[in-house]
Amino acid sequence: MSFDLPITPPDRVTGLVAGKPSLGGGIDMPVFYPGTGAQISTLTEDDAAAVDAAVQAARAAFDRGPWPGLSVARRIEVLEACRQVILDNVDELARLECAATGLVLKELRARHMVRAAGNFRFFAEYISQAAGQSYTQTEGYMTYVTREPVGVAALIAPWNAPVALATMKIAAALSFGNTAVLKPSEQTPLALARLVALLQEVLPEGVLNIVNGRGQVTGAALVAHPGVDLISFTGGTDTGRSIMSAAGQNLVPSTMELGGKSANIIFASADYERALDGALQGIFSNNGQQCLAGSRILVERPIFDDFVERFRERAAKVRVGDPLADDTEVGPLASEAHMNRVLGFADKAREDGGRVLVGGTRREDLGQGYFINPTAVLATSNADRCAQNEIFGPFATFLPFDGVEEAVAIANDTAFGLVSYVWSDHMPTVMATTPRLRSGVVWVNTPMMRELRAPFGGFKTSGVGREGGAACEAFYTEEKTTTIPTTPPVLRRFGA
Repeated sequence: MSFDLPITPPDRVTGLVAGKPSLGGGIDMPVFYPGTGAQISTLTEDDAAAVDAAVQAARAAFDRGPWPGLSVARRIEVLEACRQVILDNVDELARLECAATGLVLKELRARHMVRAAGNFRFFAEYISQAAGQSYTQTEGYMTYVTREPVGVAALIAPWNAPVALATMKIAAALSFGNTAVLKPSEQTPLALARLVALLQEVLPEGVLNIVNGRGQVTGAALVAHPGVDLISFTGGTDTGRSIMSAAGQNLVPSTMELGGKSANIIFASADYERALDGALQGIFSNNGQQCLAGSRILVERPIFDDFVERFRERAAKVRVGDPLADDTEVGPLASEAHMNRVLGFADKAREDGGRVLVGGTRREDLGQGYFINPTAVLATSNADRCAQNEIFGPFATFLPFDGVEEAVAIANDTAFGLVSYVWSDHMPTVMATTPRLRSGVVWVNTPMMRELRAPFGGFKTSGVGREGGAACEAFYTEEKTTTIPTTPPVLRRFGA
């Protein structure tokens, strides 16, 4: 079986620096459509020289302006124009995103692109309400604190939701007056390349630039560049370690939103049907490829067997197929290598003594695309590899527990700490559980609600720093303290 391509993409994708194609200089790389496995475009990799040109353009736009010096009112107008650009091009951007990621088109239109536009609206509103500080407690002096943009931001976006997640970084960096160089994943460059081209039409020259290529080439040159003043990365934990190590050499502040192996804790006191719906949504939405997925499903023993069976029945009926079809619930995984990695964990589960409840196989009937059956396994313990490793696919691992103490112990027994889920209609159970979970975000009786005003990030190896309103303000600005005497101070007269 072969599916239609969502859109005819450009034959070649290049970076964009100050409105012009980047210098390239690296190898040509294929871009594949996950729905068929066919090559649909070619990406020109940017080498160190091309990255240097992009950083220099962003530096010139920052040092010479006018962007950092614009009034807040004027900057808000530009951010709103960026938002409108996305809304005016939702279908094209969604189709380009679908072509590179295999994500379901209707979800891209309804959620990802709306979120991308909303990111610009959110930060436009945030900076309109930003307040400074002043201190007059010391007699004879007035001291006030202002925030100024840091400089050139290196923004590195992941492949699982490129536009939605990259625009969070772009909108935040630009709203506070910084300029930026964006590096998307080399697997999924299509929609972001088009979006940056559109945004460059409403932004001053050099404010937003894009370079493309592999992490070890383009990304390494970007994070090590002495002209970069701050780095924001979303992606895998191992890559995050490498980036922070390189950033440390130049003392460059960095935020890292990294991996997760989130516990989805379902108590017997939960609303059963809502918890079941939430567990399915928490692991199978976005084709299962999200760091905040509820991938370890912990179920209290009195309801464990029935809940697992109901989940298995529903998972077996999940509609896998053409990402262009409105009734598709799960599309292909993003790449062949990633598909094989995810499927490999079904074998690892068996080797560890676990049992594959459903899925764990490729959908051979769907042609050469990277489709797999939604998968759930019953682990022997939380020490099993499928319970400890981030699989990053439509792959759930079930574990039973008895009571709050064991639930918390299992949930926290992981190297990660991004998100935890708690399902219970018994408030004492909720209140006994949530404060003890070692994760940056806890969602109670709801899957995946993102409050942009609140900080988002993880404990342990799930990241460093946070994204969100005040968190982004703290990261993308420098504080400056200015003190002025209200009456002339008495000065010591050295040498008089």
